[in-house]
Amino acid sequence: MLSATVIACAVACSDPARTQQHTSPDPSPPTARLDLVKELRKDLVSVRHPQDGSGSARLDAPGETNTTATVSTPGRWAISYEAGRLGVAEGGVVFLQVSPFWGWSTPQTEDERAPGFTEVTTDAPGVILIPRTLGPQLLGIDVTGRPLIAGERIRIVYGAGASGAIADRYAERGSRFWVAVDGDGDGVRALVPDSPAVDVEPGPPSRLYLTLPTTARPGETVRLTVAVLDATGNAGCDVTGDVAFVDPPAGLDLPEQVTLGAGDAGHKTVTVTVREPGIYRLQAKGPGDLSGESNPLEVATTGPRVLWGDLHGHSNFSDGTGLPRDYFRYARDVAALDVVALTDHDHWGMEFIDSHPKLWEEIRAQTRLFHEPGRLVTLLGYEWTSWIHGHRHVLYFSDEGEVHSSLDPTTNTPAGLWNALRGQDALTFAHHSAGGPIPVNWSYAPDPLLEPVTEVVSVHGSSEAMDSPARIYSPVPGNFVRDVLDRGYRFGLVGGGDSHDGHPGNAHLAAATGGLVAILSEELTRAAVREALLARRVYATSGPRILLRVALDGTRMGGVLRSENGKEEPHELAFRVVGTAPLERVDVIQSGAVIDQIRGDGSRELSVARPLTGLGPGAYVYVRVLQEDGGLAWSSPVFVD
Repeated sequence: MLSATVIACAVACSDPARTQQHTSPDPSPPTARLDLVKELRKDLVSVRHPQDGSGSARLDAPGETNTTATVSTPGRWAISYEAGRLGVAEGGVVFLQVSPFWGWSTPQTEDERAPGFTEVTTDAPGVILIPRTLGPQLLGIDVTGRPLIAGERIRIVYGAGASGAIADRYAERGSRFWVAVDGDGDGVRALVPDSPAVDVEPGPPSRLYLTLPTTARPGETVRLTVAVLDATGNAGCDVTGDVAFVDPPAGLDLPEQVTLGAGDAGHKTVTVTVREPGIYRLQAKGPGDLSGESNPLEVATTGPRVLWGDLHGHSNFSDGTGLPRDYFRYARDVAALDVVALTDHDHWGMEFIDSHPKLWEEIRAQTRLFHEPGRLVTLLGYEWTSWIHGHRHVLYFSDEGEVHSSLDPTTNTPAGLWNALRGQDALTFAHHSAGGPIPVNWSYAPDPLLEPVTEVVSVHGSSEAMDSPARIYSPVPGNFVRDVLDRGYRFGLVGGGDSHDGHPGNAHLAAATGGLVAILSEELTRAAVREALLARRVYATSGPRILLRVALDGTRMGGVLRSENGKEEPHELAFRVVGTAPLERVDVIQSGAVIDQIRGDGSRELSVARPLTGLGPGAYVYVRVLQEDGGLAWSSPVFVD
């Protein structure tokens, strides 16, 4: 997440309109970040002077500065701040906060040869400016000598040295150079309205990404998405040319080639008709000798359909990358998701959606705009960012819903949040529950109607169990999802990207893990998705689109197997895996323990049926898949009554 310095900036730059008093938090677990909560609450009641946040800032005219950026590439940007009507007092401070997400150079004034060297000058005689680096991406400029009066300017040249300043590693529109002002010098500042922004362009083409649905029926027409991406998964690469299929399978009716034109931004979706049952993987070669292989597509007359969703991610409306419109466009046109939610933080980042209604309304508007049942289901959402009880995101299954803040005294506990949501078409999802950036306080028993599933993997790693591959950082023993299952809670398991790179569905391309949820549903509508989540008809992956089928005596994952009079008797566990890479092993977990490991034989498919005993009431069973490339999948458990 964020460094302490960035946290301090986010707090100090918040909206002065939020001055509501808040009560003390409920008794907290040992993992609570009470120091951080104290600062956030203090900021809510801090009084801003009329000089705070006054004035205006802009990029200099083209020719005098770069007006765009390219990922991970040096540049030079000149920003002019003009004092407002009340000026800036002697002892006041003007701040440059380069976007603290994800990789801009820190502005510094000590070494002209190093990245981020920044020159600060003024046209105001008698004003002496003292710039100083305060922390990552944050520069403070003390105003001394005399006050800065209305209309006088400070010019900040970021990247003025030989090495320039290195831009963010993720492409986006609207990456801001945040300017803030502590106009009276009392240590409290506010953002200048409409701080200048630049667009960050992607790097050179690096990979060819092909996405098919995971399931289809014979005779159906499905979508194939072809995308040329840079090294970290950014779309929009400047590439044209043909993508040709290598040894196309006879069971699919494909176009001869896919041509990427000048207006396609490096990606295109075409239709494919599936003729014969089987497992299909498409291989293709594209411009610049790029090559790629699709995820597997199973064509069969039976078996539940698999829809792919990413229900957890962020834009630059909190601590992520890019605008909400671009987030949804990437989900639909690049990652080819079926279901997606944008879940920006309620009270985290540079501006907070719980105190800036215009941000929440824009998220709502874009969610409505991109919702297209049968093509893409969008869900309205946000992240309830409690630094005491852990983070949850809230999803609404209609166009309406409000932000219930984690700092509001009526909704600052999980119970308060669930009470506020009761009776609505809404669900909550706990995430990174076993460790960093903050574990979940499981002493609040999850509401069975509002929290039927839990996020087991994301960019932070796996919260499944202490023995899990790709385990989350800073784990807390006893706080893993398996530990909670052992307490008798019943969850389906989902993955969520928690992407901050603007790449919903593809967070795993730039990190060790990402997260996806496979939703077993015949219909692609909000109502059908909600029904599948409530029924726990879901499974999780760390990003790869692995096909996973699991049943215990015919009861599918997420279901409940009835045990007559509590009698223990032999049962049969059957599972089938179709991977995106060779399978290393499949682990069978029964009531808190790994009871079997079935090794792969170098192939990408595995089907197993094996007996299980000892399944009395209260037992549960699920499987965990590990591919040789590190890709992971978890079925939802089958529970025994």
